[in-house]
Amino acid sequence: MTAGTAAASQGERTALVVGATGIAGSALVEQLLAEGWSVLALSRTAGAERSGVRWLSADLTSAESLSAALAPVDPSHVFFTAWSRRDTEEENIAVNAGMLRDLLAALRGKDVAHVALMTGLKHYLGPFEAYAAGEMADTPFHEEEPRLPVANFYYAQEDELFAAAAAQGFTWSVHRSHTVIGHAVGNAMNMGLTLAAQAALCRETGEPFVFPGSETQWNGLTDMTDAGLLAEHMLWAATTPGAADEAYNIVNGDVFRWRWMWPRLAAYFGVDWEGYAGSPRPLERAMTGREEQWAELARRYGLAEPRLDRVASWWHTDSDLGRDIEVVTDMGKSRDAGFTGYRRTLDAFTALFDRYRAENLIP
Repeated sequence: MTAGTAAASQGERTALVVGATGIAGSALVEQLLAEGWSVLALSRTAGAERSGVRWLSADLTSAESLSAALAPVDPSHVFFTAWSRRDTEEENIAVNAGMLRDLLAALRGKDVAHVALMTGLKHYLGPFEAYAAGEMADTPFHEEEPRLPVANFYYAQEDELFAAAAAQGFTWSVHRSHTVIGHAVGNAMNMGLTLAAQAALCRETGEPFVFPGSETQWNGLTDMTDAGLLAEHMLWAATTPGAADEAYNIVNGDVFRWRWMWPRLAAYFGVDWEGYAGSPRPLERAMTGREEQWAELARRYGLAEPRLDRVASWWHTDSDLGRDIEVVTDMGKSRDAGFTGYRRTLDAFTALFDRYRAENLIP
């Protein structure tokens, strides 16, 4: 038993959440607080003050900044949910693997029992610049599939994690999520708020709520990951004997077709809709130049965020919905290990939209 494991077993549980203002990080902070943990929330800028949370500000791309921020703290568990998008996968590897490596180096000598790393299904699909370009495993994706023969920052991050765990004596877990929906603003990959913004803009102008993606996504099966369920999964692996030192897929547990989901999302917002109509109709093109329309909508309804670029991430939703491949994920490994968490994806969407409305982020 490591010193960190001993401390954690004696009830000294302090979580360091890296990327604490993002979709997954915000959900983790909420889950940890609900379960009585002390939380160290690390991000470039601090979030809202709340009992039980100590905010740490650092530039994750700077080893010196990380060392300074982490010098006075001693977490028992680390949850890494941050990433930085770069133009090429070579840059993604250098920056994102470097952030994790430097963070773990700054924690060397501390009583860390477990490090949980969030990645995603690009582990099986390949990076954006080589998306589904090679021979992929059959769906549903299983954790034991070999790595693809392409450079991938998820692989580089895993290697950094494995090396640090061996050297520093903590256990680890990797959590491969599909598209994550949850509560965050200003996030680079936020389908939930993006679709809500699209629907709100369409309703204001009387336009139909148009499915922007491919025929494969419209007609085929898919799945998603609710941020709250992801938080439960990461916490489960970090604290359950026998669940550590493994990589796991994490999705809601149901499957759906967008041709079934899209009309139901449209009904929530009270808008007419159009499905796939022969070719993709990307949001990046359809929603170009809508900034002033959103700002006016924000003024009229008193919305909390008047900047459309902090609400919608058109490129990411186009990327997910435009794929010409089926993406379905197996959860058998987690089930066999004892994780039974589940979300119905339609309910996850509507609960998220309800929360965004309650907080005046959408009309």
